[in-house]
Amino acid sequence: MAKNFHTPIRMCVSCRNRYEQNTLMRLQCIDGSLEYFNGSKRSFYICKVCLDNDKKIAKSLMRQCRSSDRDKLTNRLKEIITDDR
Repeated sequence: MAKNFHTPIRMCVSCRNRYEQNTLMRLQCIDGSLEYFNGSKRSFYICKVCLDNDKKIAKSLMRQCRSSDRDKLTNRLKEIITDDR
């Protein structure tokens, strides 16, 4: 009989739903700019559903990065998404 291994559950910062960690995108803010998580400092997760919803995610990114520049954050997120695909 195979063991049932634990899969980490994380929460999306935008919709607040919980998903398995491997289905989410992990990002961090460095000096008000979005980057992929590099292994140090704080990070946050965003689900695939919220990545498609620009209005909802912009507010969440502004809250996480403590920035008021909505356009800069959403443009950087779009760059990250297109590089990832």
